[in-house]
Amino acid sequence: MPPSRTLALIGYRGTGKSTVGMRLARRLKWDWADTDNEVERRAGRTIKEIFATDGEPVFRQLERESILELLQRDRVVLSTGGGAILNAETRRDLRQAGPVVWLKASVQTIATRILQDASTNSRRPNLTARGGIAEIREVLARREPLYQECATIVIDTEGMRLGAVVTAVLEQLPADLVQEIST
Repeated sequence: MPPSRTLALIGYRGTGKSTVGMRLARRLKWDWADTDNEVERRAGRTIKEIFATDGEPVFRQLERESILELLQRDRVVLSTGGGAILNAETRRDLRQAGPVVWLKASVQTIATRILQDASTNSRRPNLTARGGIAEIREVLARREPLYQECATIVIDTEGMRLGAVVTAVLEQLPADLVQEIST
């Protein structure tokens, strides 16, 4: 059996991983999976509830298990949780499975998008005691080197419409993958 082909999207929450992932999957005629949705489905609880009752380490283990299972599938666009890259083995596994796209945006844009997403507050916990823009700056500063290490493609989504982001990703995919898609 040939190895699976995966296109993974990484980046901070609010950078568009789920929205872009769904659209990319449609364009590629591939499946789409969201690791946060998968963890919640398996646990029967929101991420916020998992953090509150079991703590972040349990959530990260559930996230790792979900990603490993999803990476076994062929032709899947995988929208990962913002912290999936905290695990070195996950970063390695994502890169081995196929292109990894880091979706970036400014702190202010991320904050605005998070505030506009009603499900974020109900489903996801604050990651620091400070919350808001201060949290985004703090967590992003720690994670950016890991996103950079993992990414094979970097897309700055600042000021871009959804269609333009999808096109930018498609234009940067490896030639062998693009050729396979177009045949």
